[in-house]
Amino acid sequence: MTDLIHEHPSRRVSVRELFHLDADLEVPVFEHRDEHVPEADPAYCFNPDVTLAILAGFTRNRRVLIQGLHGTGKSTHIEQVAARLNWPCVRINLDGHISRLDLVGKDTIVLEDGKQITRFQEGIVPWALRRPVALIFDEFDAGRPDVMFVIQRILEQDGKFTLLDQNQVISPHPFFRLFATANTVGLGNANGLYHGTQHVNQAQMDRWNIVASLDYLPREDEIRIVQGKVPRYADERGHQLISTMVAVAELTRAGFAAGDLSTLMSPRTLIAWAENTEIFGDPALAFRLSFLNKCDEAERGLVAEYYQRCFDQELAESQSLRLAMM
Repeated sequence: MTDLIHEHPSRRVSVRELFHLDADLEVPVFEHRDEHVPEADPAYCFNPDVTLAILAGFTRNRRVLIQGLHGTGKSTHIEQVAARLNWPCVRINLDGHISRLDLVGKDTIVLEDGKQITRFQEGIVPWALRRPVALIFDEFDAGRPDVMFVIQRILEQDGKFTLLDQNQVISPHPFFRLFATANTVGLGNANGLYHGTQHVNQAQMDRWNIVASLDYLPREDEIRIVQGKVPRYADERGHQLISTMVAVAELTRAGFAAGDLSTLMSPRTLIAWAENTEIFGDPALAFRLSFLNKCDEAERGLVAEYYQRCFDQELAESQSLRLAMM
């Protein structure tokens, strides 16, 4: 991995120029792209408010937490902003197996001059703190509560990090930045959708300077993204097909909000549906393989009804629903 310790942003660029946002904000930009910089997606559609929140994190060293339902592109949003700033970025998925040793570091046995010696190997937190890196804690509310207290101090602006094993205090690099994403706002699995999420200590939640909420995109923006991912449907006929698919997705989201469904179609699933339609040449079969088979068996009839309303084509599951209601 490239050593970034001595790297600094080389210039400041107006967000009007870089992101076409109506704001008087200049953001630091690195001159060269490091291997840690995410790849830029030219088809990505930015949410203006969330983009401003992320840019404030990069510019003013604010701690930014982005909350939203699955598939809204929370982590990708941060990465795509970083890609346009050439800002090195490291993303950690906080599953239940991430331990304090993974974050802080641990003693390891290495060979040196033919002899086995014990040496301390830094974890990702002290490594990132010493460098101009945007550290992203993905699924922040899924981290184990005892482990998450490790980062309590660095949530404060310019907060130092203490390596107890090494009797060492690390001061963060001037361009170290910290972000996180979460499906909930630290309140746990309230709706049954996100098993494994935890109640986050409110003293820790209070340390996030900015909490932004990312919802699903407007219909035309979502259509444009799907067309960008599946260029075969970039023409007028494809626009009509994708528009109908998005209409189905919107019905599932409305059904979820009303309590009729226990799952919904995210933009990620929508893109998979379009890609599978390209593969199989049949939107109905692709719909079944991409989303319908993931649904609760008792809810498949209702989901098939959504498909029938939009495509004017009846699936076997909607017929089963009618027979059950007779």
